[in-house]
Amino acid sequence: MPAVRTLLHNGVVLGPDPADEPTALAIEGDRIVWVGDERGAGAYSAADEVVDLDGALLTPAFVDSHVHTVQAGFRLTELDLHGSTSRTDLLDRLAAHASVATQGSVLLGQGWDETLWSDNRPPTAQEVDIATGGHRTFLSRIDGHSAVVSTALAAAVPGVESQDGWSADGRVERDAHHAVRAVLGGLVGPEQRLTAARHAVRTMAAQGLVGFHENAAPHIGPEYEVALVRQAAEEAGLRVTVYWGELGALDAAQRLGVRGLAGDLNADGAIGSRTAALHGSYADRDRHCGHGYLSATQIAEHVVLCTEAGLQAGFHCIGDAAMEAVSEGFERAAGVVGPDRVRAGRHRLEHVEMPSAAVIQVLSRLGVTASVQPVFDALWGGPDGMYAERLGERWKGMNPFRSMLEAGVRLAFGSDSPVTPIGPWGAVRAAVQHQDPDQRLGVRAAFEAHTRGGWRAGLDDDSGTLEVGLRADLAVWDLAEALGSDGLPELDAELPTLRRTISAGRTIHDVEVDA
Repeated sequence: MPAVRTLLHNGVVLGPDPADEPTALAIEGDRIVWVGDERGAGAYSAADEVVDLDGALLTPAFVDSHVHTVQAGFRLTELDLHGSTSRTDLLDRLAAHASVATQGSVLLGQGWDETLWSDNRPPTAQEVDIATGGHRTFLSRIDGHSAVVSTALAAAVPGVESQDGWSADGRVERDAHHAVRAVLGGLVGPEQRLTAARHAVRTMAAQGLVGFHENAAPHIGPEYEVALVRQAAEEAGLRVTVYWGELGALDAAQRLGVRGLAGDLNADGAIGSRTAALHGSYADRDRHCGHGYLSATQIAEHVVLCTEAGLQAGFHCIGDAAMEAVSEGFERAAGVVGPDRVRAGRHRLEHVEMPSAAVIQVLSRLGVTASVQPVFDALWGGPDGMYAERLGERWKGMNPFRSMLEAGVRLAFGSDSPVTPIGPWGAVRAAVQHQDPDQRLGVRAAFEAHTRGGWRAGLDDDSGTLEVGLRADLAVWDLAEALGSDGLPELDAELPTLRRTISAGRTIHDVEVDA
C-alpha cells in the first residue's frame, strides 16, 4: 500500500534557519519529503490531503520531557486543588468532592500550596476527616514531595507512624510518603489509572505535544502503570519514552524495557516541602537544610552501572547540596569509565534548580542534559515568591537557564505535570520572561528546548526540526500576535492556539474534529 501523501501550504513554516521563509511542506508516510514555497508546492497538489494553512504557523511538535502521566490525568479527573486560596477553600472543595464520591472510594486531591495562604498552615488529618466524612483521602502538595492523609488512609498503611517523615497531624514526607503511595498502588486500580492516563495524553495532543517522557518510579506508582501509560500513548498516537527511577535496578530496567534508570530517582526533595538538600539552612526554618537521599558514591556507582549497560542514568536534584553530590558522582564515574563514555551515555538530570557555576561546568563537560521546568520560575520565582520565602536572596540563583545554555549544557523543557499544567507555550514564555532578567532565553532558544531538546534528551535524533528526511511530527498554530525576527511570536500577548497536531505524518488532533 503506497504511503499517504499530505501537503500543507499557504502558511508560515518554521524552518531551522530563521532567514528562510518557506510557506509549505509535504509529507509522505511518516517523513518530511519537501519544504519550500508556493511555487514548488504545485508538484504535490495531487497529495491525498491538501491543507490550506491560511497563514497559520507550522512548527515542530512539542515534547514534554518530564511527566507523571497517571498523576497528570488525576489532576484532570479527580480533585484539583491548584489555586486554593486558603485552607478553608481547600476543605470546602474537598467536602463538595466527598459529597458525590462513591461510598468506600479513595479520594485523591493534589496541588495545594500553603505558601499562598495567610497563615501558611497545611490542613490536618482531623480537618480532612471532618470534610470527607471519614473517607480514605490523599492530598498531595503541589510539588508532590509531601501530602496530608486522612486517619482512615493512614490506618491502611502498616507501620506508617514509625516511618521517617510521619507527623501526627497527618502530614507525610520522605519514607512515610513513599509508604502511603505504595499502599495507594493497591487501593487505586488499573482501570482508574488507565482512564487518567487517557485524559492526560489527549490533553497533550490538544496542546501540540507529540512526545513525552514518563518519569516513573517505585515511590510514584506501581510497575504495571508503565504498561498503562504506553497503552494510552499508543491509542492517542503519541510517542512515549519511559524512565524508571530506581537505584541500580538493572532487572527492572530490562523487565520494563525503559530507556534509562533516571527521572525521579531522587537525590533530594523539593524546596516548597523544605526537603531539597541545601548547604545552608532554609530562610524560614533555622538549622534545617532539607534531606539528601543519595551519596556521591551511590551516584557514581549508578552512573557507571548504567553507562556500562547502555542505559541513560539520571537523578532528580534540586538543592545546591544535592546538585554538588550529583556533580561529584558524575566526575567520579568519569574517572572509572572515562569521560568519553560518560558523554556517549547522554545522561540527564531532572529539575536542576540550584546548580553552582562549577556544577554547570561539570554538566557541560560530561554532556549531561538538564531537563528543566520553566513554569517553576513563573510560579515560585521573584522577590516575593516561594523561592524567596524559603531561600532568601538565594532565589536569584534559581533555574539558571541562560547560564546553562551559554556554558553548553543541553536543555530540555517539561511540565512535571501534575505539578504544573500541561502547556508547552506557557513554559516557553516562562523561560523568555524569567523572573531574573539575567537568566532569560530568547524565544527561539526556549522553543528549541521544548522541541528538538526534548527529542535529544530521550535519545531520539529523528525529529525536532522541519527538515527533509526527518519524522513528520508537526503542529499548526493560530497566532495572536505578529512573528518576531526568529520566526516565532514574542509571547507578550495571548499564546498561540492549536489548530492541528501531526504525529509521524498522521493527524492525532484537529480542533475542527476534536473540539
